[in-house]
Amino acid sequence: MTSLFSKSVKMIPKPTRRILNNASDRLFRARDLVLADQTPYEIIHDNGLVKLRHYFPLSEDTITLDGQPLPVNKKTHKTPLVIVPPLAVNMLIYDLFPDRSLVKYFLARGFDVYLIDWGMPTRKHAHYNLVTYVCELMPEFLAKIREHSGQRQLSLHGWSMGGVFTLCYTALTHDPDIRNLVILGTPINSHASGAIGKVYQFIERRAEWVRQNTGFRIHNLNPQWLHTPGWINVVSFKMTNPIGSLMGYWELVVKLADRQFVINHATTSAFLDKMVAYPGGIVQDMMVRIWIDNELAKGYMQLGNSEVRLSDIQSALFAAAGKSDNMVTKAAVETLMEHVSSKDKIFEVVAGGHMGILSGSKAPQDVWPKVANWLAERSN
Repeated sequence: MTSLFSKSVKMIPKPTRRILNNASDRLFRARDLVLADQTPYEIIHDNGLVKLRHYFPLSEDTITLDGQPLPVNKKTHKTPLVIVPPLAVNMLIYDLFPDRSLVKYFLARGFDVYLIDWGMPTRKHAHYNLVTYVCELMPEFLAKIREHSGQRQLSLHGWSMGGVFTLCYTALTHDPDIRNLVILGTPINSHASGAIGKVYQFIERRAEWVRQNTGFRIHNLNPQWLHTPGWINVVSFKMTNPIGSLMGYWELVVKLADRQFVINHATTSAFLDKMVAYPGGIVQDMMVRIWIDNELAKGYMQLGNSEVRLSDIQSALFAAAGKSDNMVTKAAVETLMEHVSSKDKIFEVVAGGHMGILSGSKAPQDVWPKVANWLAERSN
């Protein structure tokens, strides 16, 4: 029987067998195809939810990134680089492919790299809000980095909501040892963010009527009711570009014979299809502070009983927006430059959409070198 089956398989043309094997692997063994998260690191602090990663220096003299050789700088910059991710995403985005890895690139450029992994919040964390992350978790984990590295001064790298955490921490604490800030695709003026900004403006007008005519307040709701599971974040993210999301799967069908394409698709999907929950308290704060009231556009934001003022930020600042980012547009990010007190500040428009500015195919030639060159001049 086995012999007959083997003969039957051999009768199938090789191109067809290749397609069937690739399809089977993609459907049933996708985890084995994923190339992400291969750069070695150690966990130096873990509070049960949030983990602090420290990436080991590269041992190679040269690495290959995006098909090009990159010499490894064996001299480490004095100021550690701390990556502050947003919520909802998993950490694969920072080490997506062995030859297109943000953390590996910064290691090769001589930076001592730390990453705060926010973990996977469950309903028991539904009460976590901006105060939790900015006033409790950020100080705790930055203190551990300073203890581990032996350095007081730090550079913070915040993408998307990670930029909100970074800016709010720096402004609120007046931490004098936050030397450099890198802010990518962070919503400062949400109402200026293209079509979605128009939606926020519409909601703001209705919200104002509700405030004046009813006693309803979003912050009075039980945060358990607003806790957002990861699958909802997956759907929401893909709905920002539904045609592109569908075309990605159509392209997979068309290119099933291409093993490398199938591997790359599985790796990217491991990030896009496995997003993490938003705690309900964060949803409350983001809805009111960022999307409806658009407070940061005015230079401040209410954080519990305290008020964050962007004018209190004096760290050197590199801010960037993606040229094709339809979630957080150039106008939404650039407003930051009007409010900070930093004398050393620069704003760039870089290639890519909201995810592409961090790990897209053009990032290794565009935004990564710009950020690394800027940081290198300010990290010793």
